[in-house]
Amino acid sequence: MSSVIASSVEEHHPGPQTQERGQRAVFCGLTSIIWLHRRIQDAFFLVVGSRTCAHLIQSAAGVMIFAEPRFATAILSERDLAGMADCHEELDRVVGELISRRGGINRLFLVGSCPSEVIKLDLETAAAKLQVKHENRVRISAFSGSGIETTFTQGEDQCLKSTVAELPSLASGEQNLIVLGTVSDIVEDQFRRLFDDLGIGNVSFYPGRKAGDLPAVGKGTRVIAAQPFVGETARALIDRGADLISAPFPLGAEGSKSWFEAVASVYDVPQERVQQILELPYQRAKRALAPHRAKLEGKRVHFLPDSQLEIPMARFLSEECGLEVSEIGTPFHDQLVMQGELARLAKDVSIVEGQDLDPALARVRESRPDLTVCGMGIANALESEGLRTKWSIELVFSPVQGFDQAGDLAALFAKPLVRQDILEVGSWS
Repeated sequence: MSSVIASSVEEHHPGPQTQERGQRAVFCGLTSIIWLHRRIQDAFFLVVGSRTCAHLIQSAAGVMIFAEPRFATAILSERDLAGMADCHEELDRVVGELISRRGGINRLFLVGSCPSEVIKLDLETAAAKLQVKHENRVRISAFSGSGIETTFTQGEDQCLKSTVAELPSLASGEQNLIVLGTVSDIVEDQFRRLFDDLGIGNVSFYPGRKAGDLPAVGKGTRVIAAQPFVGETARALIDRGADLISAPFPLGAEGSKSWFEAVASVYDVPQERVQQILELPYQRAKRALAPHRAKLEGKRVHFLPDSQLEIPMARFLSEECGLEVSEIGTPFHDQLVMQGELARLAKDVSIVEGQDLDPALARVRESRPDLTVCGMGIANALESEGLRTKWSIELVFSPVQGFDQAGDLAALFAKPLVRQDILEVGSWS
């Protein structure tokens, strides 16, 4: 299977593709809890980890302690890590208190961390036992958010994959569409209106706004990815009979148009109707992009690996904003979900999968691009060297999919360059 996928990718993008393995600088997979808990409004995420895990999530979420967010950390102490205490007994107690206190929670995720994985704490078995103990009042499951082997966006993939087995089976003869990957509520509403106008019904967004919004899956299911970091969930859905629609991601005017066209083609929507429905939002997106393109066109951008959004963002910037891409670094190149993007990249663009931090930074310093898209931990160091940066995590936390967000997406990349111009003018005045 892997050789077939690899050969198809080479046909789509025969340009230079290499792998690096070395020191990495990426966020922890626990970070995904921040956008997942905002999306699934009746779910609670209980991290089984250290105080460092708790500080990470608290700082990333930016919420006040007394706001009672729907996430928390069951902190492993030195006694737990040394095997001197029964972690399962303590976890039972914490979960019991949580369920009795937070009555509006319909789904509880136990989230593994680096410390819980190091001591081999079996959270999947714990989740199954806890669900029986609490008489199925709350659906309890587990997934890994560990940063040992994953980048921060893969936490969502692990979360969604953990629920695929619970999805109901699609009735024989029925058809449905699953939009896979977290999008904001406003993006979901916009997409639903366009699907309705195209005459495409029975559409589910996965994850949904409520924990119980679980789509059916089976032989008549089509899946279209809205995020590039959901490959394992896509494979799990395919194993249950679904077909994956290959398309560019809905980023920018061109990407969004191609994304909807790919779905419409599978559903045999007449081409005239597709063009009629999409033309107005497409032109509106092009107008919103225009002022930002004027600031970005002709500039060079370099992507350091962080979020798995690097390839589709590079396609957006080169195709729709006129930037030259010097290198695309991505932590994990999922060839299954990227095929729709690769065909639209310039053939000479270098794609580097994985990371070896020092050589990667050396290439940035050598090429001195106008803009480097990277993680927060690297950005300040590069800024101190006179290089303009964009935090890649902003691209995950912001609603950027769809026609109506095209201008906002371009503005995220234009902002560092505009700030540089303002600072340069200020230094002369």
